[in-house]
Parts: sequence; C-alpha cells; structure tokens
Amino acid sequence: MARLAIPRRRLVSIMGGSAGNLVEWYDWFAYASFAIYFAPVFFPKADPTAQLLSTAAIFAAGFVMRPVGAWVMGRFADARGRKAGLTLSVALMFSGSILIALAPTYATAGLLGPATLLLARVVQGLSLGGEYGASATYLSEMAPKENRGFWASFQYMTLCGGQLAAIAVAVILQGFLSEAQLTAWGWRIPFVIGAILALGVYLLRRNLAETPTFENQAVDRPVSTARLLWREHRRESILVAMLSAGGGLGAYTYTSYMQKYLFNTVGFDKATATYIVAAGLLWFTAMQPLFGALADRFGRKPMLLLFGIGGAVAAIPVFMTLERTSSPVMAALILLIPLTLQSGYSANNALVKAELFPAHIRGLGVALPYAIGNAAFAGTLEMVALALKGAGLERWFYLYVAVVIAMAGVATLLLPETRERSLIEDD
Repeated sequence: MARLAIPRRRLVSIMGGSAGNLVEWYDWFAYASFAIYFAPVFFPKADPTAQLLSTAAIFAAGFVMRPVGAWVMGRFADARGRKAGLTLSVALMFSGSILIALAPTYATAGLLGPATLLLARVVQGLSLGGEYGASATYLSEMAPKENRGFWASFQYMTLCGGQLAAIAVAVILQGFLSEAQLTAWGWRIPFVIGAILALGVYLLRRNLAETPTFENQAVDRPVSTARLLWREHRRESILVAMLSAGGGLGAYTYTSYMQKYLFNTVGFDKATATYIVAAGLLWFTAMQPLFGALADRFGRKPMLLLFGIGGAVAAIPVFMTLERTSSPVMAALILLIPLTLQSGYSANNALVKAELFPAHIRGLGVALPYAIGNAAFAGTLEMVALALKGAGLERWFYLYVAVVIAMAGVATLLLPETRERSLIEDD
C-alpha cells in the first residue's frame, strides 16, 4: 500500500488502533477491578487479604507471560506488519476473556476453577505483551512528525480509557446488583462484555491500513530477534526496561491497586473506593493529550523527569496522607497529585521507546524491554504490597514505590532527547 497521503485516512487509522487498545486494556483491567468480588469464589476459607493475595498471584502470572508475548508478537509485528500484530493480539485477548467469563468456581470444580483463571491470565498476558509494542509502534509511525507526541499519547489515553471503562462497568453493576449477587455471578458480566468488544475490534483491525514506515523498509532488512536487539541496542533496551519498571509500577499503584488499598487499608467500602478511583482515572485520561502536546513543545525528557523525580518525591507523603483520610472527596483530590505526575511518563513513554529503535526491530525493541520491566515490578506490585501489609510492614511499601519510580528518573537522565534524535522516518 502506498504512503498515506490523505490526512483523514491517517486519522481513521490512528483512531482505529486506539479503539482496539482501549478494548485490550479494558479486558486486562476488568480482572483487577472485579477481583474483590470473585476472589472468595475461587479462593474460599481465607481472610480478605489472603484472598486478594491469591488473585494477585494469578494477576502476576499474566505479567510473567508478557515478556514471552512481547518477544513472539514483537518479532511477528516486525516481520508481518504492525496491523497483523494488532489483529493477533486482540484475538488472543478475546480468548482470555471468554475463559474467565466461563470459569467454574472452586465450589463446583475444585482446583479446576483457579486453574482456568490462571490459564486465562496467561493467554491475556501473551496478548498484552504484544499489544503494547504493536500499538505503540503503529500509532508512533502513523502520527505526523510535528505533533507526534500529541497523537501518540492516545496510546495511553485509550489504556486509561480501558481501565476507566472497567471501573464504569463496576459502578453500574454495583448500582443494579447487590454485593452477594456480584460475588455469586455478577463478576462474570464484564468479561462477557470484554469478549464481545474484542471480537468487534478484531473485525475492525483487519481493515486498518499498514504504516508507511513498515511498508517502505528494504526487502533485505535484518531479521528482528532478541539476540540482535541485545547485540546492537543493549543500552537502549536496559534503559527502556528501567523506565518501564518505574512507570508501570507507578501506574498500577495509583490505579488498579489503589482500589484495593482504599478498601483494605484506608477503610472505605468497596463502592466508595471504586468511585474514588474512577474520578482519578477521568482526570488521568484527560491529562494524556495535554502532556503529549507539551512534549511536542518542550521535549520528551522534561515530561519524563516530572514523573521520575516528582513521582518519587511525592509517593510517601501521598500514602501517608491517604492513611489518615476519611473523606472520599479529599482522597480523590490527593490521588490527583500522583496521577498528574504520572502523566509525564504515561503520555510519552511509548513514543520515546519507538523513537529509540530503527524500524526493522522497533516492534520488538518497544515491547520486550517494556514487558520485562513491567513483569518484574508492576506485575509483582500487588503481591509485594499485600505481603508487606500482612506482615505489618505496609509503610515499607510506600518507600518501595518511591525507589522504583526514582529508577525511572535515572533512566530518563541517561536517555537522549528523542524529539531531536528520532529514528522514526520523517513524513
């Protein structure tokens, strides 16, 4: 297909890629949003913290598979095209959602229930491991150079939108169903919705345009492999993994885990905790295009440093203040502080990673180090938090968050300013 010359067609492609990303992340975050309801039916006869720790372990298993998915799908996207990678990833996500929706409980099938849950998260982990690299590469290559930061920010804006959609479904179901009904069978509804949406996006993505950058590559380009990535782009890969570790941990701390923290530590009921996180996510979603536009104007590094330094400094005071908060409004306002700082990373991280790698290995270069950093820190976040809480050492978790975010700040200082040194071909 020829280089896209019609702005409207390019815009449709960006919107199509973004819509698929939203559905992928809705399916992923639905697990975190409804874990407080289905934990007892898969892991009975335990206190709430132990139940949540069990579901967190399966949540982490999905993260462990993300590097595998990033490796397989990243190579696939570099060899077969960004569009092909996007289509395959959403097909896998559909499979994972259907498995969760139909999973038998412990009471009806014993260990088969948690085993099905684990299998579903493994499939979703494979899917999302490839989705991030494919969508980040696709949107970055489709976006026009002069406002690439703004358009690329839609990758994380739709990620937030997916999480917000999962929270919105939770709020609606909480309004119509009792807690007993949600625990018994209502938690299955969001996964049915996710499977239907994923099927629709699969059909949409089959008709997307391929990026000009991929199509214009030389026929005899090097084959995308992890060995080639490590040999020729070792420094960039390590820094991307460090940046992803801090950024991923920060995002999951203040969004998916925050719901459990507000319920399990601060003392809000489940519905109120959900409303607080929903309010924060609305703000967080709106911040993405703003910080993307700021990166076009002032550069990528200042935005990333706002997160890496500001987020590390703010972490402990934010948690210490939330501990003593009894007002839902005040809790929501406090949550806006770290989410605003987080936006410096979230709006720009995918673009920065895409701009660091040449086209023939960009899909793998974006996906694999990101997935490794996320699996090591974001994927184990809830396990660490809940284990420390169970040991009576929860405040050590606050320090842990600050240190890992600071690691992202160090990585940012060592990165080039990719706005001036981008390896994405000019339009």
